[in-house]
Amino acid sequence: MADTRGLPLHGIKIIEFTHMVMGPAAGVVLGDLGADIIRIEPTGGDATRALRGSGAGYFPMYNRNKRSLCVDLKSEAGKKIVLELVDGADVVIENFRPGTMERLGFGYEALEARNPGLIYCSNKGFLSGPYEHRTALDEVTQMMGGLAYMTGPPGRPLRAGTSVVDVTGGMFGALGILAALFQRNASGKGQEVVASLFETTVFLVGQHMAQYAVMGEPAAPMPARASAWAIYQIFETKDDDQVFVGIVSDKQWHLFCDAFGLDELAADPSLKTNNDRAAQKERLVTAVQDAFRKLTKRELMDRLEKTGLPFAPIGKPEELLDDPHLNANEGLLDVSVTEGDHTGARMRLPALPLAMDGRRFGVHQDVARAGEHTREVLAEVGYTDERIDALIAQGVVTST
Repeated sequence: MADTRGLPLHGIKIIEFTHMVMGPAAGVVLGDLGADIIRIEPTGGDATRALRGSGAGYFPMYNRNKRSLCVDLKSEAGKKIVLELVDGADVVIENFRPGTMERLGFGYEALEARNPGLIYCSNKGFLSGPYEHRTALDEVTQMMGGLAYMTGPPGRPLRAGTSVVDVTGGMFGALGILAALFQRNASGKGQEVVASLFETTVFLVGQHMAQYAVMGEPAAPMPARASAWAIYQIFETKDDDQVFVGIVSDKQWHLFCDAFGLDELAADPSLKTNNDRAAQKERLVTAVQDAFRKLTKRELMDRLEKTGLPFAPIGKPEELLDDPHLNANEGLLDVSVTEGDHTGARMRLPALPLAMDGRRFGVHQDVARAGEHTREVLAEVGYTDERIDALIAQGVVTST
């Protein structure tokens, strides 16, 4: 493990009981920032490691910069190990079903009694209320929280194309942990932090709730919305490709008309303001589409780049591996494939989307194999080699 001195969270120790995406996403944010994260896994390794299809990327993406300890939490010896680790920890992160940690003896009240300075972060489906005991998934809360309704065409709710609620919910969990650490500096006391999927989804659609209050009518799904701008959509190019272009101010409108020789539109007094143009959206979109069909995607983007106007090609995730911007600014990190047919290969994954003092955050601990750090972690809390060997022989812990 690389030296984390100089990183913002160096010296903070976190014990992580997580699986899938939300809890690991909270942890990876803090791990990238320099916290020492010990990931507790069952003796066979976290089942998330074995997921394929759309879940195959979960483990490598959200579990770098963590150490792995595989332990049987149902055994008395395994519980003793974990409690010893928690006694010296600053933070616990968990995202299991309601009641699971309590049944195992690792609920907040039990751990806080041993370590009053502990910050205990639960990543749940719901905050307290009538729904709090329901089992939730990213897709469940996208559906019930209005995000799927806003994403798909009318009558065809559609989940977002990534685990946006899991990841954002995990980020809110990390934010709560950081706030609790700051507060502990003053009070000396830890506290329980709870982040949730449902309330995260509601926060994400808050702008649409506010639109209802301001306009007095419900927001339409995004594919059928009444846009605030006339030019704010995807256009076709001469070579049958696509580019998104957005014109969101009067200044941008005149820059745009100058760049594409649309002098007649620029001089039209009925198009002077943004609201004027939005009222004539169909007419303007037709004229702009006609102009864009005369240019290839490359020609169009080169011209837009020179104007400084908002635009974007329609990218695919795999194409980002060759993105010149990401490759120029440490936006992609090199980590190992630890599971599946390509075990041992290297892959590049997104860095934390953050810079501090001009510095990006990288990999100081590669994605761990299940139980890779079992011996190391136990030695740190005083276990001898002989005792560790005995625990392995008894099946209490496993090591690779």
